[in-house]
Amino acid sequence: MLMFEGLRFNHWKTSQSDDGIVTLSLDREGSSVNAISRAVLNELEQIVERLAIEKPAGVIIHSAKPSGFAVGADIKAFLEYAKNDTVLENIEHGQRVYEALAKLQCPTVAAVHGACMGGGTELILACRQRIAADDEKTKIGLPEVMLGIHPGWGGTARLPRLIGAPDALPIMLTGRALSAKRAFAMGVVDRLSRPEELLAEARHLLRRPQTRPFAHRAKAWATNTWLARQILAPVMIKQTAAKVRKEHYPAPFAMIDVWKRGGSSVTQRLKLEARSVAKLAKTPTAQNLIRIFFLQERLKGQGAGVDAAIKHVHVVGAGVMGGDIAAWAAFRGFEVTLQDREMKFIQPALDRARQLYEKKLKTPEKVEQTTRRLRADVEGKGVASADLAIEAIYEDAEAKRELYGKIEPQFQGNQILASNTSSIPLDELRMGLAAPQRFLGLHFFNPVAQMPLVEVVRHDKLDPEIEKRALAFCKAIGKLPVAVKGTPGFLVNRILMPYLLEAMRLYSEGVPGPVLDREAKKFGMPMGPIELADTVGLDVCASVGKELAPFLGLEVPPGLEDKMEVGKRGKKDGQGLYTWSEGKPQKPEVDKDYIMPPDLQERMILPMVNEAIACLADGVVDDADLLDAGVIFGTGFAPFRGGPIQYVRTEGADKLKQRLEQLAQRYGDRFRPKQGWDHPALAPQTLEQQAGSLGVA
Repeated sequence: MLMFEGLRFNHWKTSQSDDGIVTLSLDREGSSVNAISRAVLNELEQIVERLAIEKPAGVIIHSAKPSGFAVGADIKAFLEYAKNDTVLENIEHGQRVYEALAKLQCPTVAAVHGACMGGGTELILACRQRIAADDEKTKIGLPEVMLGIHPGWGGTARLPRLIGAPDALPIMLTGRALSAKRAFAMGVVDRLSRPEELLAEARHLLRRPQTRPFAHRAKAWATNTWLARQILAPVMIKQTAAKVRKEHYPAPFAMIDVWKRGGSSVTQRLKLEARSVAKLAKTPTAQNLIRIFFLQERLKGQGAGVDAAIKHVHVVGAGVMGGDIAAWAAFRGFEVTLQDREMKFIQPALDRARQLYEKKLKTPEKVEQTTRRLRADVEGKGVASADLAIEAIYEDAEAKRELYGKIEPQFQGNQILASNTSSIPLDELRMGLAAPQRFLGLHFFNPVAQMPLVEVVRHDKLDPEIEKRALAFCKAIGKLPVAVKGTPGFLVNRILMPYLLEAMRLYSEGVPGPVLDREAKKFGMPMGPIELADTVGLDVCASVGKELAPFLGLEVPPGLEDKMEVGKRGKKDGQGLYTWSEGKPQKPEVDKDYIMPPDLQERMILPMVNEAIACLADGVVDDADLLDAGVIFGTGFAPFRGGPIQYVRTEGADKLKQRLEQLAQRYGDRFRPKQGWDHPALAPQTLEQQAGSLGVA
C-alpha cells in the first residue's frame, strides 16, 4: 500500500516498511537545519490527516539533518507574524497540527539526535514516546523565554503533565537545554540509544512501548491537580521574582499563570497558552529580545566562509586575561604556547585552565588531551611557529611596543600580531612596527570563558584581509566578534566608563553602594556598578579610567588610589568597596531613614547612553545595530531594552537629550549632550523597519 502516493512534500520524506511502520523524516528544503516554518507545518498537517485515515502500525518521526532534530520555530517567520498581527492564528495552527498528531490512534515515537529546541521539542512531546541518541550533541530544550515569549505549540500544556510541574516549569522558565542523560532521568525521553542504532531502537520501542514508572506517573498527576497548582504557582512566582522583574521580563510570570489556570482539558490549556504567547509577542521586551537574537546571529556570521589560517596561538602574559585567553583557545582545539617571565607566573594559569577543562569536559581523557594543547613557554620559542601572537601584558604603551620589537622579527610569513589592550589607541601601539597591516586588537572580556564578546580593533593601516581572518578566528573559538575603531576605550569600555565613574562619584558623595547597585539593576543591568568595579578590580578601573578620562572629558573620583595602596583592589583581594567572602560581596545594610536622590538612576545611565551616541557619531562601529549588540554582549546592558540606541528610540531622543541638559545645569558639563543626538538612526522604528535593518524583511 502506497500511503502517500500522489503527494509530494518539500520538507518531509516519507517511507513505509513491510510491517506497516511509517517513517517521517524532517528535512527542510534549502536549509542545513530544521526550523519549523508554516510550510513545514502545512505538510505535516497533510501527512497526519492521511495517517489518521490509513491507520498504520506505527509512526517514527526523526530528522534527516546530521546537525540535529530541529532548532525550533522559524524566528524570521515569527517576526513576520508579529509584523502582520497574525501571531495568534499561526500559534493556533501549529497547536492544531501537533494535537492531531497526538490524537493518532497508532503508536508514535520521536527519535531525537542533536539539537531539539522549542517547536522541535513540542513536536516530540506530541508523540506517545521519545528516544534520544546518547550523545553529547543531543540537547533538548524549550528556550522561548529567551525571546520574551513562552512555548506556544503545546509545551506548557504537555510537559508538566508528562514529568510533573516541579521539574517541567524550571526547564521552561530558564530555557536551559537538557542533555540526553538528564532528559532520560527526568522522563522527558523514554529511552536512550547509541547514535548509530537510533532508528532501529525507535522501531523496537514502537513495537514494545516503554511503561512509565509508577512514581513518574504519580508525580505528574499529583503536581498538576487544581490544589497543587494553587499552592505551587505562588512559590514559582516568588522564586522567579528573585531573579527577574516582571515589568522587565513578563514571559516567565505569564507562563506560570497559564499553567496555574490550566485544567484537565488539553484544549483549554492550549487556548490559554496561545492567547498568552500572542499577547507577549506584542510587548517591547519580546520585540527587543527577538531583535537581539538576530543581532547575535549577525555577529556569529562574521568571519563565516573565511579560513583564519590559524592553528598555533602564542600568548604573551600569563595573568588573568592572558592565561584565560590561552586556556580558552586550547579548549576550542588550538595548539597554544603561553609565555611569561618565569614559570611561577605561568603555573597559576595552567592550574586555572585545568579547573576549566575538568568543569567543561566529561571524561579524564578529554581533559588530558586538552591540557596537552596548552604548553608553558618561558623562553618564547613558540612565537616563531605561531600563526597568531596575542600580547596580554599590563596596560603600558611603551612596554607593549618594546615587546612587539622582540616578537615581530621572529615572524616568518603572514602571521598576525594582536593586542588584548582594553583602552590604548591602536594608532599609538602600531608605531614602529615593520608590518602594521598585520597588527590589530583582540580585546577579550573577563571572565574569558563566560563573556561572549571580542572587540576586533581596527587602525588606519590594518589590512582588511587580516581583519577577516581575525573575525574567523573569533568564530572558531565560539566568540561573538564586533569590529571597532581603535580610538581610546574602543566601544565597550568607552561606553561603560562614564557609568562607572559617575557611580564612583556618587559613592564618594555618600550614596551607599547597595543603593547604587539596586538602582542599576532596577534599570536592568545584570550587576550594579559598585559590585562590578570590585569584580573587575579597582586597579583595572583606575588604570582604564586614567587612560580614558581625559578623552571623555571626565575625572577619576578620589578614593580608588587609597583603596589600592592598602591592597584592597576588590574581589581578588577579598576587600574593596565591599568586603568579599567565598566569592560574594557582603553588602552592608542601608539605613532605613536614608533618602535616595530622585535622579540617581539617570545620573548613572544617561552618561552611558550619551557616550553611545558619541560612538555612533564617531563611527566606532559600522552601524547602530552593531553598537547595540556590542554593548549588550560586552556589558550586559539591559537586554529587554534592546541596547542603548534602541533605548533612545523607545524613550525618544529629544526627551533624553533634555534630561541630560537638565543634569548638566545641575551637576556640570560632564552631562552635556555630545555630538550625534541628531543621528538618523535614533528615529523610532516600526517592526517592519527593524526587520529590514536586520535583513529579515
